[in-house]
Amino acid sequence: MNTAPLLVGLGLRRGLMAELSSVKVGEVDFLECAPENWIGVGGAYGRDLSLLAERFPLACHGLSLSLGGCLPLNQTLLEQTRRFLDQHRVRLYSEHLSYCTDDGYLYDLMPIPFTEEAVHHVSARIRQVQDALQRRIAVENISYYAAPYQAMSELEFIRAVLDEADCDLLLDVNNVQVNACNHRYDAQAFLDGLPVARVTGMHVAGHHDEGPELKVDTHGAAVSPHVWSLFYSACKRFGIQPTVLERDFNYPTMAELLAEVARIRAVQQEAVDARSIA
Repeated sequence: MNTAPLLVGLGLRRGLMAELSSVKVGEVDFLECAPENWIGVGGAYGRDLSLLAERFPLACHGLSLSLGGCLPLNQTLLEQTRRFLDQHRVRLYSEHLSYCTDDGYLYDLMPIPFTEEAVHHVSARIRQVQDALQRRIAVENISYYAAPYQAMSELEFIRAVLDEADCDLLLDVNNVQVNACNHRYDAQAFLDGLPVARVTGMHVAGHHDEGPELKVDTHGAAVSPHVWSLFYSACKRFGIQPTVLERDFNYPTMAELLAEVARIRAVQQEAVDARSIA
């Protein structure tokens, strides 16, 4: 099993498959995919995934477990996911702190009410997932626009879930920037309130500025200067964690994507150097 450090990764998307085949080992440390998009896939795509998995370690970021949902957990999907993770020797697995089911899949990531009852509900489901997958998982802070009932802040809710579920956090830095703008809180204070020991990975991505007080998390643009600045602060606080550049559409050239990947690595090193001086 490849045990080299996973520092900088790129999201594995079908629209990038041809270009990814030309990426050299060392330009990225790993690739991240959604297992649901690849479970049972054969043919040319299945072959290409296997070839990439031979060259680069895979991390997985789930889309469909619906950790905050009310329907029973999909045991078939859990078993398929466990086999996929084992087959590809995946070291890092994460899911969204959200729900995506209501008498069927909604194909969107919906926010969970920030209440004590919801903390207990989602935490129990995370523990069930960890038992089924036989591994510790990380949950990701999502971007959201319409906020359901909030008896506590987003930060308080996330901290409570991490403690009760005893799981890790995949810190999406872009989502912090988007939510801080849309819901009027301080992004740096949010980072400062997160427990350092729980953060085991990060995401950076681009968003769309709909207006001065509305950002939309699109993963369809370059990473913004504000997100780069916040990512630097996150690296200073949480150290170097496996970090993925997410790009879901409106793809630039692979050279441009790799330049952003290289910038992740440079910011990580800059933050580490600043910590050592301090």
